[in-house]
Formats: sequence, structure tokens, C-alpha cells
Amino acid sequence: MTTPHAVDESVAQSAEAMIQQIEALGQTLARVRGAIGKVIFGQQEVVDQSLITLLAGGHALLVGVPGLAKTRLVETLGTVLGMEERRVQFTPDLMPADILGSEVLEESETGRRHFRFIRGPVFTQLLMADEINRASPRTQSALLQAMQERRVSVAGAYYPLPTPFHVLATQNPVEQEGTYPLPEAQLDRFLLQIDVAYPDLESERRMLLATTGAGEEKAVTVMSSAELLAAQRLVRRVPVGDAVVDAILSIVRAGRPEESQLEEVRRHVAWGPGPRASQALMLAARARALLDGRLSPSVDDVLALAHPILRHRMALNFAARAEGWSVAALIDRLCQPYR
Repeated sequence: MTTPHAVDESVAQSAEAMIQQIEALGQTLARVRGAIGKVIFGQQEVVDQSLITLLAGGHALLVGVPGLAKTRLVETLGTVLGMEERRVQFTPDLMPADILGSEVLEESETGRRHFRFIRGPVFTQLLMADEINRASPRTQSALLQAMQERRVSVAGAYYPLPTPFHVLATQNPVEQEGTYPLPEAQLDRFLLQIDVAYPDLESERRMLLATTGAGEEKAVTVMSSAELLAAQRLVRRVPVGDAVVDAILSIVRAGRPEESQLEEVRRHVAWGPGPRASQALMLAARARALLDGRLSPSVDDVLALAHPILRHRMALNFAARAEGWSVAALIDRLCQPYR
């Protein structure tokens, strides 16, 4: 029979082991940041939000004008984190089979015919979907199943995707001609929408000198995909206090016009964030704490992640746009009680 003293000792040992794992992961992630920083100049917030997405086991949508190293960032993340990485350039004529794969009819030496499935580029650990909004809705929906279920169906058969599996998609906000806006259901599958801005002056100076010389720094592997999976499991074990849970629920639920107490939300929001936004905030807040080497998240983590998690899960009505409101301003209003 287990005594209460033995149970307490076991719990203490388990907590101590978890603290050691978190500290070790924090040191590893510091090396990951350093390795990425040798290739990607500035954009520290973009890098951190990308790492948070991967640690939380989710997908990210990177939105920015051309030339801001979005593609290079995804390639660097794949190398540094030891993941197999593939890239698909989305175009209007891209078909689902170009992403998922297709069945081909083969004939054996005996004359017997059979179908063989040839896997597409989605069968990788890190998929870069470049300019995702240029593909047709049919092709976008094919990727939607892969993002949600971590498997694809072709000709009635299911094929599991590798683990880990992440989609980092890019979107150009400037060139809207010939694009298909992502449907709300697919936007909701992205854990974060990461807005990529221009680098600051000093970062652009360093980038200019480093990338136009005779040699250029290359990314090196710091973690393995197995270590990333272990980190993702650790993220889900990180304890979260009641104050953080209450803040998440309060902010997300206040963004829904049907139940919000805020007049601005009821008048200006066409549709608000669903329960997946709460789940995303919880996981991302835990991942952000681990990235900073802390043992548990705080309300500050929730506030820091509110914009990238909610900005693609809310839509304004015509009255809001006419009165000059923006999604960013409404999210600030949701977070105001906690600032």
C-alpha cells in the first residue's frame, strides 16, 4: 500500500524532473535562437512567434510584402530544428494532386495491373506553402484536411502524414489581383497569423553587409525532430494558473458580438473568435513561457499573443470600416482590462 508520504515524494520528484526538463529546453532554445539569428537579421518577434507556433504543434500564416525573407526563415527553421522541409509555390493552376499526390496505373512483368500511390510534397515535416492565397479554393481545401487531421485521403484510402507536421504559409498583402482569399475555416486552422514588417535600420545594415560579401553564413542543425516532439509534449504539461485561464476566456469571449459586453464589439464585429482561439492562446502562452525559460505562463504572455492569434479569427462589418475601426484596435480594446 502506498503511503501519503511516498505519494508526496513521488510528486516532488516529478515536479523536479519537469523543472530540469524546462531548464534544459530553455538552454536548447537559446541556441536555436542564436543559430537563426546568424541567418535572419532582425525580425526577432517574427522568429519568436514562428518558434512558438512550432513548439505548440501548430501552423502559421506569415503575411508580408515580398523580400522580407519569409521563405528563407522557413528554410532556416527546417534546418535548425532538424526537420525535413519542402516548398510548394501556389499558383491558380495548382491542383490538389500536386500537393497530396496521386495514384498511377502500373503493369507488372506478368501483365497484372494495379494502382500505386505516389506521395506528394505534403508528406514532409515542414511544408512551406508559398503565396497560399493564389491557389483555387479546391486546392486550398485539400491542404485544409492535412492541416487539421494530419492525414490525407486519396481514392478512398487514408495516408498518415509524418510527425511532426507543420505548415508555414506565406501571403502577400499587396498583390491581390488573381488571388483567392482564404476561407474562415482554413484561417482558423492557423495557430498564429504573423505579420512580417520591414527590418529596422541596424538590422538591415547588418543584413546588407553579411549577404553581399564573398561568403554567407549557413544555418546549422541544433535540434532534431524527435527533440521537437518531446518539447511539444512538454509544452502541454506546463501548469497554467487560474488568472491566465480567466484572462484567455475573458478576452476571447469578449470578441464575440453575440455575447460581448462591449458596445464596440456588438456594433462592429461580423464574426468573432471560436473555441479554437482559446485553445491556441493556451498552448501559445505555454510555449512562449518555455521559450523565455520560465516555468509557467503569465497574463503578459496572453496579451503579447492576443494580436497574432485573434487578428485572423475576427472580421469587421461594413459599419466598422466606415467609421475607421480596425481589427487591431478592437483587439486592443479586448485586452484593455488587463493592461
